[in-house]
Amino acid sequence: MNPVYEKLLTCYESIQKKVDLEKFQPKVAIVLGSGLGDYADDIEVLYEIDYHDIEGFPVSTVPGHAGKFIFGHVGDVPVVCMKGRVHYYEGYPISDVVLPTRLMKMMGAEILFLTNASGGINPDYRAGDFMMLTDHISVFVPNPLIGPNMDELGTRFPDMTHVYDMDLQEMIRQAAQEAGVDLKEGVYAQLTGPSFESPAEIKMLQTMGVDAVGMSTVVEAIVANHMGMKICGISCVCNMAAGITGNALTHEEVQEAANQAAPLFKSMMTNSVKKFKTLL
Repeated sequence: MNPVYEKLLTCYESIQKKVDLEKFQPKVAIVLGSGLGDYADDIEVLYEIDYHDIEGFPVSTVPGHAGKFIFGHVGDVPVVCMKGRVHYYEGYPISDVVLPTRLMKMMGAEILFLTNASGGINPDYRAGDFMMLTDHISVFVPNPLIGPNMDELGTRFPDMTHVYDMDLQEMIRQAAQEAGVDLKEGVYAQLTGPSFESPAEIKMLQTMGVDAVGMSTVVEAIVANHMGMKICGISCVCNMAAGITGNALTHEEVQEAANQAAPLFKSMMTNSVKKFKTLL
């Protein structure tokens, strides 16, 4: 058996011992990025599992990422929520970085709602803005589908024309309007991190048509698309990228901006997830 798939099954079996997935089957999977983990407080929690308690599961090591699965309801929509993710820059193989996404699909999730903190490249953006992902670019990050294809999960050559579902995008637009959010829309790029991008790299990304940049999300979207999930994403622009303002960048600045934006984020997220029910 493919060792990556075998590890996935081990994690799934470990989850099954802690959550009755026959009685509670999540339909929407949510990944909370840096500084956005407090959204989990708005979930009607049924189960909570620390990543440390899942056999073979990669554990978050970054401030602002609590490292636990939350199972419960948003409205009457059953969800599984990652309160913190793992990143390629933490030293994990890319197969471990995307393992949680694959695991949530195996649990029954049909929709993946990705969130992250990013640096704004589009000159019309400001710290605290929210951007809905309409497309993405991966730069320097290994494609998580490299290696033998796991036919149990998806096809060898998945199409990437419409990764971010159009129906979900329209629901997020409506939810943002109801929450009073001036929602931006654009292209997100994932680089490896952990260093922030150089001004020259940001100029390169501008030339490529990128609106916001970060260190996660794209690889998760790739494997979710491979497995046939409907995908959407919102990025919290927590600072302007290197060279845009001339200021130095810090992780503390990212967390602070995300904390300040949290109330609007929570309202928009909840409104969106409730609307997703029509597609389930």
